[in-house]
Amino acid sequence: QLHVVESGVGPVQEGGSLRLSCTASGLRFNYAAVGWFRQAPGKEREGVLCNSDFDDTTYVATSVKGRFTASRDSTKMTLYLQMNNLEPEDTAEYFCAVSHYSHCSQDQWTQVAKYKYWGQGTQVAVSP
Repeated sequence: QLHVVESGVGPVQEGGSLRLSCTASGLRFNYAAVGWFRQAPGKEREGVLCNSDFDDTTYVATSVKGRFTASRDSTKMTLYLQMNNLEPEDTAEYFCAVSHYSHCSQDQWTQVAKYKYWGQGTQVAVSP
């Protein structure tokens, strides 16, 4: 069983930065693709980023490209989401999810069904 926990500090002002952490206990985290998703009130959950240590690829949503990046610390079984130049539109609950697969699919990584284990979510609030 994989237990996923997200953490981060907020709220933050527009233009600021925040780093979220996704830490997993259990098996296969270091061999699995890991995604970050977010969900704003009244909106569907959307994929933000998918990272695969297996083939060293990262896919990033257009809305956050150039502002959000990912990095892994395999020794700590942790994936970080670095968010820079935050905008009020980034306000949402952020979820970490571990995939069934070892790699991110270029055309399917945003699909919720591709991920098996989900964290409880962490709130990010960006004020104007």
